[in-house]
Amino acid sequence: MTDDTATPDDDSGADVGHDLAAERTTAPMSDYSSRAVLVGALVALVGAAIAFGIPLLAVGI
Repeated sequence: MTDDTATPDDDSGADVGHDLAAERTTAPMSDYSSRAVLVGALVALVGAAIAFGIPLLAVGI
């Protein structure tokens, strides 16, 4: 039988690879440049062109 009486102090899985003293940040809160916005817009446009362009070409329009 296993011992299921672990306390939160025993749980080291949550702090692997993380600095627990650092302030928490998430991606939407991170700074980004106008170049990153431009690259994202271009990727979205190319993706939309592929997603809609290939079916339209296959239909023959």
